[in-house]
Amino acid sequence: MIAANLFHYVSEQEDNFLALFPHRYDYIWAEYPDVQEAIDWKTESRHPLTDRLIHQGQYVYGVRFAAETQYSVIDIDTMSRYHPKHDPFAISRIVAALEPLGFVAYVACTSSDSGGIHLYVPFQQKQKSWKLAIALQTLLENAGFKPAAGQLEIFPNPKRYATERTPSLYAAHRLPMQIGSYLLNEDWQLTYSNQAIFVERWQFAQAKNDVCSEAIDQALSTFRRKQYGISGRVDKFLNDLNADIEAGWTGQGQTNFILGRIAMRSYIFGHLLYADCPLEGKPLVDDIVKTARSLPGYQEWCRHQHEIEKRAEEWARCIENSRYFHFGRSKLAPAVLETADSSPQSSWNQKQSESARERICKAIADLLNQNALPFGATARFHALTQYGIGGGSLYRHRDLWHPNFLKADLSVENPPDPPNALTNVSVDATPLASTEIISTSLFSSLGGNAASCKGSNPFVVSDSPLPGRNASQHTGLSDIELTIRTATANIERTKYEAQFASQVAQMQQFLQSGDPILISEAITWIEANPALLDAAKSYLPTVQLDRVQLNQEPFLPGYVRRSPLICLLSW
Repeated sequence: MIAANLFHYVSEQEDNFLALFPHRYDYIWAEYPDVQEAIDWKTESRHPLTDRLIHQGQYVYGVRFAAETQYSVIDIDTMSRYHPKHDPFAISRIVAALEPLGFVAYVACTSSDSGGIHLYVPFQQKQKSWKLAIALQTLLENAGFKPAAGQLEIFPNPKRYATERTPSLYAAHRLPMQIGSYLLNEDWQLTYSNQAIFVERWQFAQAKNDVCSEAIDQALSTFRRKQYGISGRVDKFLNDLNADIEAGWTGQGQTNFILGRIAMRSYIFGHLLYADCPLEGKPLVDDIVKTARSLPGYQEWCRHQHEIEKRAEEWARCIENSRYFHFGRSKLAPAVLETADSSPQSSWNQKQSESARERICKAIADLLNQNALPFGATARFHALTQYGIGGGSLYRHRDLWHPNFLKADLSVENPPDPPNALTNVSVDATPLASTEIISTSLFSSLGGNAASCKGSNPFVVSDSPLPGRNASQHTGLSDIELTIRTATANIERTKYEAQFASQVAQMQQFLQSGDPILISEAITWIEANPALLDAAKSYLPTVQLDRVQLNQEPFLPGYVRRSPLICLLSW
């Protein structure tokens, strides 16, 4: 007795056409229908369909798909809205939607006298039928096509999950070149047809369709919306992240965006997808790197492969310090975080933070020694990035370098005393050189004790922590930070004094100009700086004024109504 898995149907040699359809089990057959009658298909499962039965031609036959296949079929019914007589561009759009799989060429023929169209898409390498079916349906649905009976059917078709022991069968399609089946040209017109011409077109299309398992897997991971058994909004969020990530690199300038999306997915959903526990710290960084390197286009387009670990670390810290949290777990309160500082993970995070702050301090020190630290925040940011410090690190530790943070710590509500008299300031006053108040070298203080900078000067930075920051963040770095921040504060003082001196000089010019409007503007500015009132009186124009009450407006041509304080100046 011959084992069932060794049984083969009788095939005719040199029949290239029938060799295109090797799976003959559970075939369908029907008698030729009368005119305008529906065909009555039956399934034969007792024996396979042989070449001789097909050649005999007594019935109309159709075949199904095995576990693997080298072709697929797209069936467009004559009444379908995708048929060329209803939409002449629909088939072109269908083929374009399937291009990610490698489908570019097909063999078009009528399925029967009804006028329906079958598109045969052959390829060289055998592919798993179930995976190809899901990929076909996913790409078509994402392009707006709705596979359905009587409209648009795909073969092999996605099979429903079978609860019974007997697995369900793939849908069967009618074999081409039987009664009523003819090849179609580019204008969807019937053309002379036989099996030999069909084979020629098949082989031509097969050579052009570069379909491989990697392309199918990539299409599924990129375009398929998976069901994770979570709420609708969360499910959409996760699928949106997958759509952004799985396509990988397709050009230059995409590294930051892709790493950011990977970091978000790994941090929020990593424990839901593949990790044993929520990812944080070094495991999170490693997962970001591993995922990035596995994506398509990484080798060809990523220009940061030499520093991918560093970039991943920056994005990991950003997501950990953001408002996002591990799915199913709430964000820990600050008090809880402080009690967890002794854990190994917190220790690793703290070391990374301290290392970043030290690199920022050294970079600022070098810029100060070169007299090259810019005043503006943007220019200062770009200058620090030239030292290999990432934008994420600069953002987290902006208290070390950002002018706004330094000003907040310099008691700007009590600015330094202005010059005692306007006459002490030259009209051509220019900003002071920033080097006049900076020590010769800052590097000498790194790693040692900084000189005491306490005093009455409001521009000297205190060594107390910034509001909202834990004092433990200064561990091992307080001396460095104090030195750097003091020197940077001196630059801010220089900038302030230069700006103030320039304003004083301008007001001096206004008072000496004799123009009532300019004089009025200068007096208004002097009123806001009471320390300059006595010095300003000597520059006021000599004008004969009637003695009036202080709450009345003095008669001065060109003057606008002023406060009693300015009225006093006019006496």
